[in-house]
Order: sequence, then C-alpha cells, then structure tokens
Amino acid sequence: MAKIASRISQLTGEGALAVFTRAKELEKAGHSIIHLELGEPDFHPAAPVVDALRAAVAEGRDRYVATRGIPPLRSAIAEYLKRTRRLDVAPEQVLVAPGCKMALALAMMSLIEPGDEVLYPDPSFPIYPSFTRGLGAKAVSYALREENKFQPDLAEIAAKITSKTRVLIFNSPNNPTGTVFTEAAIAGIAELAKQHDLWVIADEIYARILFSGEYKSIWALPGMAERTVIIDGFSKSFAMTGWRLGYAVAQKHVIDALDMLVLNTFTCTAEFSQVAAIEALRDSTNAVPAMVEEYRKRRDLFVAKLNRIPGFRCQSPDGAFYAWVNIEETGLPAEEVQRVLLEEAGVAGIAGAAFGVEGKNYLRFSLVSATHQLEDALERIQRVSSRWRAAVAR
Repeated sequence: MAKIASRISQLTGEGALAVFTRAKELEKAGHSIIHLELGEPDFHPAAPVVDALRAAVAEGRDRYVATRGIPPLRSAIAEYLKRTRRLDVAPEQVLVAPGCKMALALAMMSLIEPGDEVLYPDPSFPIYPSFTRGLGAKAVSYALREENKFQPDLAEIAAKITSKTRVLIFNSPNNPTGTVFTEAAIAGIAELAKQHDLWVIADEIYARILFSGEYKSIWALPGMAERTVIIDGFSKSFAMTGWRLGYAVAQKHVIDALDMLVLNTFTCTAEFSQVAAIEALRDSTNAVPAMVEEYRKRRDLFVAKLNRIPGFRCQSPDGAFYAWVNIEETGLPAEEVQRVLLEEAGVAGIAGAAFGVEGKNYLRFSLVSATHQLEDALERIQRVSSRWRAAVAR
C-alpha cells in the first residue's frame, strides 16, 4: 500500500475535541452534560453583522475575490488595530484567511525551514508545536509556571536560544492560563528577538477579551514591526467561530510570501463573510464590550467558587475566557479528575496535559456557558469532590 507522507505522523490533535466527542456520546445516551471544554463563545454575532451577511449574499457577492482579502476589509482591519491597539498598520500589511488557524499555518510555513528551532510557551495552544514538527522543525518549549503567575521566564527563553532558533511564538492573553503578559515580559521578548534576529509570531486572538488595562502589542515596540507577524481573527472577540475568518499582519514582503501560499491552496476567503466582517469591526451595537463584561462576571463567580472546592486552586485570569485550575492536591491525576467530572458529574473540562507537559496537574474550563449553567457545574463538581476530599484532608 502507498504510504502517507511522514510529516502527518508528526502532527497531533486537540484534546478539547476528544473530550467533546465523548461528551456528545454521553448526551446521546441520555446524560446531562455541561460543556466547558471548547473555547467557543455562547454568544452569536451582533444583528448588524448577520444582516450584512444576508445582504452580501443577496447582492451576489459570492465570486472569487482578491487572494489577500477584499481591500475594504483590509483597510478596516488596519483602522481597527489603530483604534483598539494604537498600531500603525497599512492595508497592504494585512492578509485575510479562512480562520485564525489558517493564518497561523501560512505564517509558520512562510517563516520556518526544516531543521529550524521554534520557541513556544508551555502550556499553550497545541497546534504551535504540532505544526512546527509537521514542517520538519524542532519545537522547543519555555514554561509558564504558576509560581511566576504564568509569566514567561526571560532567562529560560534566553538559555534556550541557539544558532538554529528562527521563530518565537507567544499568545497573550494566553490559552489556557488566561495570563496577559506584562509589559516587561513583552519588552524582554522583543529584546531577545532583536538580539538573536528572530521572527516573532504574536497570537493576539484574545486581545479584545481583556479584564483590565489596555492591550499592549509587541508590534508597537521599537524595531519589532519589521520582525513580527500578528495573528488574529473574528472567532473569539466577535463570536464568529464557524464563519472561519482570520488574518495576519506583517511587513509587505512577508504578506507577499503568505499570498503565494494562498494562491497555491485555497485561492481566497469567501467575499460575503468578509463584507460582514467589516460590520463586525465597526461594532455599532457595542457587542464586544458587553460580551467582555459578561465574561468578567462569569470569571468572578466561577473562580471564587472553584477555590472553595477541596483540592482545587485557580488564579483569576486577566483575559480570554478560561479557568486554569491546579488539582494537584486532590491526589489524583488530572486525567482521572477529568473522567470523574465528565462521566459522573456531567461536566466537561480538559486535562491540562493537552496543552503541554506543564499542564499535567491542571484542568481547563471554558467560561462559555450561561451563568446558571456555570453555577450548576460548580454544584456538580462540589458533589463529586467527595471522591478526593479524604486525600485533601490528610
């Protein structure tokens, strides 16, 4: 039998989807499941966005369009980044893709050679190391540890840079910890990137879901615009997960490289969804701030009550919509706690090892369910915590 390309064996999946599949099986069998495993907002796009999509389809805007994205959307993204992050970006520095993950893949394919080394945070989005290996490069992790409030250790990063290091990836606010990197951490990463001539891929998909302060992008620091690729999209901030809309921001010669990959793969992103995305960026109904405020309320409720459950410890996240819970004091492996919660309590969370070895003693819960469902989930977790209370009491 003809063989599959060896690069496929270097790829891994996402733990969240495996848990989701089992949760759906249990639901089909009649079990009540509260879904806290997927990072998918329970909100939907604002009404003007949906109206704009309908109008675009009715107007026949379903043809091939510019491979880099329609000019009005690229201009709107540049204006949006100026308004929300104070970034000076030109429309020609923007490329639109069908999803943030595709924008990330295009950037990685454009910057990474076989044999290169790529630095990425642990814990983090599992696609970073997976796709790195798929490109024939070596994924090198740097730890985000609880004792350091899940901030990067700049000395550790510096020690892991070699002559083969080509790219450094980071995600702030971070998935799964919810940590927003400090200005000092971002400045330190920038200095290391300039000192060692590294590319930086800044995954800013959660940049608008911030609970305090103003988002600081590494792009804005001196000397970083020319070596940074920003990855962002519409799934999280605008609750448009199934619309598959993302974008990359970089210097024009990098965008030219990404565009060549677009020409050789998916040709273009659907025009009607791009037209609707322009309306999303306007946010005429202030849907984004309202959504973030609701996430703040959920965070405050959920984290406070999680910390009353025996064996659970959770730092309050500064952004995104996840609770990253240390369960080491339960005396049970995180995979077993995940199983008990799902099979016996009907609460779907994810064992932290799905996000890297630093997550082995953690669980991730997504705060994407209504408040009453979160309260129900907390009650269910409290009930089954009898399974490990004796260990905690010792």
